[in-house]
Amino acid sequence: TTGPYAGRVLSDLALEFGADLLGTRAVAQTGTRFPVLVKILDCAQWLSLQVHPNDEQAHRLEGKGFFGKTEAWNVLEAEPNAKLVAGIKPHISPEQLTSAIESKSKTILDLVQMAEVKAGDTLFMNPGTIHALGPGMLIYEIQQTSDITYRVYDWGRPETEKRKLHTEKAVEVSNPDAVSLVVSLPQLADGEPQTLTQCEFFNLDIVQLQEKTVSLETGGESFHGLTVIEGQVQVSAEGEAFVLNKFETLLIPACCGEYQILPLQESKVLKASV
Repeated sequence: TTGPYAGRVLSDLALEFGADLLGTRAVAQTGTRFPVLVKILDCAQWLSLQVHPNDEQAHRLEGKGFFGKTEAWNVLEAEPNAKLVAGIKPHISPEQLTSAIESKSKTILDLVQMAEVKAGDTLFMNPGTIHALGPGMLIYEIQQTSDITYRVYDWGRPETEKRKLHTEKAVEVSNPDAVSLVVSLPQLADGEPQTLTQCEFFNLDIVQLQEKTVSLETGGESFHGLTVIEGQVQVSAEGEAFVLNKFETLLIPACCGEYQILPLQESKVLKASV
């Protein structure tokens, strides 16, 4: 990280600056806890089949102060025929799903729904959706701030202290009717933000920049997290300018108000907010 707060932990800054950093809407929802995590995942092999609880289940199964995990993926890069798991096939009963999870075996693979993806695709993942990322993909992930993951199946890899299967809790929170649909990238116009996905916990927008300088506004309601996924841009706010290269991220505080994004070459930027 760079800037005057380099080396500071984001959670500490959220406590210190409250709504000035997070925004009034974010503070109303989650207090001075930074509400989302953003990651870029480089998948070289199948990641474990896993499932996450909702807020109520997290409180009940893990205790007070724990939160569920709603998340979404945007596919940045994908090799031909790249696949992921995005839910359970139709007409699978809760009993069938429970039996497959409790077997701790590849039996679960007969029940899951595979989806082929390409660059630009977006998937929204409700809690209770069994999911896994496959090899050959680079993924932008946005999620509720939570580290609760219940591992269902790990492709035959040995179970260790750090990679346990969480069979009982996975059975408790898995929903056989939960499926994530693949949504292709919408038609983009220069300088016009488009929503990729939104829910009560976060919003994810994309902006294509070719020639136009784009003005965006936080309105004091939410921070904006900008991640360049193609090209290079310059972001100007409050008399300062920052150049962002591909896969770099800039956090715009909610108190910033209006700011501008200038393309230094043809670019695409993802914007995370609440």
